[in-house]
Amino acid sequence: MAVHIARCALEEEDASQVRIDKIYDIIADCRYGIHDISRTELDEASDLPRFNMPLELGVFLAAKKFGIDEQKRKNCLILDKEQYRYQQFISDIAGQDIQAHNNNPEEIVTVVRNWLRNVSKRETIPSGGIIWERYQEFIGDLPQLAQEYQLKVDELIFNDYSWVITKWLRT
Repeated sequence: MAVHIARCALEEEDASQVRIDKIYDIIADCRYGIHDISRTELDEASDLPRFNMPLELGVFLAAKKFGIDEQKRKNCLILDKEQYRYQQFISDIAGQDIQAHNNNPEEIVTVVRNWLRNVSKRETIPSGGIIWERYQEFIGDLPQLAQEYQLKVDELIFNDYSWVITKWLRT
């Protein structure tokens, strides 16, 4: 059975490695990529948006376009909060099948689930509603789990969170 593992530049803390190089390595390793380009609000201090996710999407698309055969098999999901909003700030990807999530976390879960079901061909992925219910159950259990593992919920780093989720899923 194929397992989908969330990846993040925060999974490894190596001050000698530049973050974009970590992102390049993760993108090179991953067949699937999920890119939510909806967070483009202006920063209060600089009055400028942060465009990390569109940049990472561009790297992913370039790896697929110009990479070796393994890279050409990449598949991605592009999310935005409204169906065609992205055309106002990243019009060069017009024509891509962007999925809207309406800033609704439950809807995001369903969109991601449906995409994973289609691209991976896995028949055993529960429906979005079931995954959402399980997530709510996990969130309810998280304070007790964190206490059991001598962690504080508000101090969980990416690897702690991933580890706790994995332990919870196995029980």
